[in-house]
Amino acid sequence: APRVEPRLACFSSMLAATLSRPASRATRGLCARAASSLIASIDQGTSSSRVILYDAVTLRPVASHQVELQSATSNPQAGWSQMDAKRIVGTVTDSAAAALAAAGASASDVVGVGITNQRESTVVWDKRTGEPLYDCILWHDARTATTVSALADELGGQDALRATCGLPLSTYFSGVKLRWLLETVPAVKEGFESGTALVGTVDSWLAWNLTGGAGGRATRHVSDVTNASRTMLMDLWTCGWDGGLVRALGVGAAEGALPTIVSCGEEIGRVDGGPLHGAPLTGMIGDQQAAMVGQRCFGVGEAKITYGTGAFMLVNSGGAPVPSSHGLLSTALYRFGASAPTQYALEGAVASCAVGINWFKDSLGMIGTAPEISSLAAQVPEGTEGLVFVPAFGGLLAPHWRDDARATLVGLTLAHDKRHVARAVLEGIAHQAKEVTVCMAADTGAALTGLRVDGGVALSDELLQYQADLCGIAVQRPRDVETTALGAAIAAGLGAGVWSSIADIPSSGDDIERTFEPAICEEERTARCASWQKAVESSFGWARE
Repeated sequence: APRVEPRLACFSSMLAATLSRPASRATRGLCARAASSLIASIDQGTSSSRVILYDAVTLRPVASHQVELQSATSNPQAGWSQMDAKRIVGTVTDSAAAALAAAGASASDVVGVGITNQRESTVVWDKRTGEPLYDCILWHDARTATTVSALADELGGQDALRATCGLPLSTYFSGVKLRWLLETVPAVKEGFESGTALVGTVDSWLAWNLTGGAGGRATRHVSDVTNASRTMLMDLWTCGWDGGLVRALGVGAAEGALPTIVSCGEEIGRVDGGPLHGAPLTGMIGDQQAAMVGQRCFGVGEAKITYGTGAFMLVNSGGAPVPSSHGLLSTALYRFGASAPTQYALEGAVASCAVGINWFKDSLGMIGTAPEISSLAAQVPEGTEGLVFVPAFGGLLAPHWRDDARATLVGLTLAHDKRHVARAVLEGIAHQAKEVTVCMAADTGAALTGLRVDGGVALSDELLQYQADLCGIAVQRPRDVETTALGAAIAAGLGAGVWSSIADIPSSGDDIERTFEPAICEEERTARCASWQKAVESSFGWARE
């Protein structure tokens, strides 16, 4: 997750700034009391990396540090998005050192390290040197559109592999990114053929480097079940790599370079070197699944949506995969313990959330900071006056899965100004999430009665009110919207034996900061959704071959 970057820096910097302020006497006391029992959560996203230290007894944050990564991202061609993989590791190391310093703690105080990460993003590296053989191809990169089209024709359609891996053929997933790397980058092909290359998602890349890297005595090449379930190479039922999927995607040369699949919570290895040296690595979980854990969505039917770079909605679907016939993804949710059963989820992935806000800020220059978009939108309380924005910058994901769609602003008149565009951008996010809730109700046979939210963009009151209006249900925002890092901390605590089961995890208590109730009638809701559908249809077919 995608992430999404679920932690939009412009919004979440408010939380980061709070946590990085010089400690008061009371805070320093808390740090001192907690220093002998900390959980380190590594939260690696699309636009930043950070480490949050949690008190292992209370699960309250003690200290954190965040380093941006947008400067490490490049876009060599339209639709391409890649990141310097070594910068990913460097920003994690820097964040860990600064967080420990802020807490007055050391690695010996850390009882468990958890990793949560942007999913699907793919790295290939030389195991002898630790050098990446190409930049990390990011989850929302669309360079593989031709590859996906060819595979769909060859295999019998976009859903040809869904029955095994739970996913449609899409540029989104790691398997087709790996296919492109094999076909396009000579060093990658040569590395796999000679047995010197390894491949993995960002969790694998971080775990390999943290546990020793090249020349390490006990380096681990692993991926957890949630990240593995986003590659199109894992059998969702057995939670193991599937040779048939590997061959179908044409990546057989890399089969021996895939990581070992582990659970989300177990002793995976020991950190070898750096500020966390000697601490046990005990948790790994994809960012959107981590947010579900952080929100304590352990019951079947419980759902959340994370608003970040993208927007991701998941519902706990129980102890077996639930196939979707409405464009959603069947995915692993968590497995805590090597021999524990896997819990599953249905997911609706929306590619553009903060992406659209950043476009409004950086490309159009209509605001100076991301939160200003909410203030502008609030100035037109009666609505957009017919203006609709579809943020399909690199295509549409769930439920449409149209790689050929492009961002579309329709309904413009001379009466519109930037206030209306600002509201249309936020409503475009809410409309996409509304579509996903409809699909989830159709797949599960039960309508959602409420929705929990998190992620940096969830700090926008206007967005959440639009969401409640369009969905016709209550939307609840927790006091701490950064639940992804908390989910990784929970996974690490379970893996370290801090708690023996999810029933023992400290309660989140009364953590709802605000509930947003629907404020429009059903007739108005229906009209707005009809306009959205017309706008979505107008976004199709604009991508150049």
